[in-house]
Amino acid sequence: MRRICVFCGSAEGARPAYRDAARALGRELATRGLGLVYGGGSVGLMGVLADTALAEGGEVIGVIPGPLATRELAHTGLTELRVVGSMHERKATMARLSDGFVALPGGLGTLEETLEVLTWTQLGIHRKPVGVLNVEGYWDGLERMLGHAVREGFVRAEYAALLLVGRSAPELLDRFAAWHAPAVPRAWLDPSQT
Repeated sequence: MRRICVFCGSAEGARPAYRDAARALGRELATRGLGLVYGGGSVGLMGVLADTALAEGGEVIGVIPGPLATRELAHTGLTELRVVGSMHERKATMARLSDGFVALPGGLGTLEETLEVLTWTQLGIHRKPVGVLNVEGYWDGLERMLGHAVREGFVRAEYAALLLVGRSAPELLDRFAAWHAPAVPRAWLDPSQT
């Protein structure tokens, strides 16, 4: 692995633990020599994460759509800032540059990005680890929702298990380092296999 994409909030959230986790992840990425790819913002957890990784000597690549960059939200001190035309182009560029995906706490965009790359793993579009840093139980609801979807027959257990969960940056990145893409059956392609 060379770079990890991190999805996270453009707000700092209500708890100091969220900012602490962003700092810890930025430090851990830099310590391990892993570059950071993220949404390019200077505010919220995005800014905390990027500033920490940069302060620790890490590579930080931001990818931000032009309309957001022009609102003075773009971080101007990054290793590299790529300004793209749309949110779709942003996500595709971030995925192309990254060898794995981590979600810190965040809002609707963070949730959407995380579920999209998890779906890409399920579909075989990429073979990269996807995980959440479950700070103070922030992602407990997502874990419950995936379990509910499995019980209700909408998600296969092996697909739900594709989401890696860690309570600390070292724990989650250790899981990434040991991760191997599983041979997940594609039963959804052949209804007779369900």
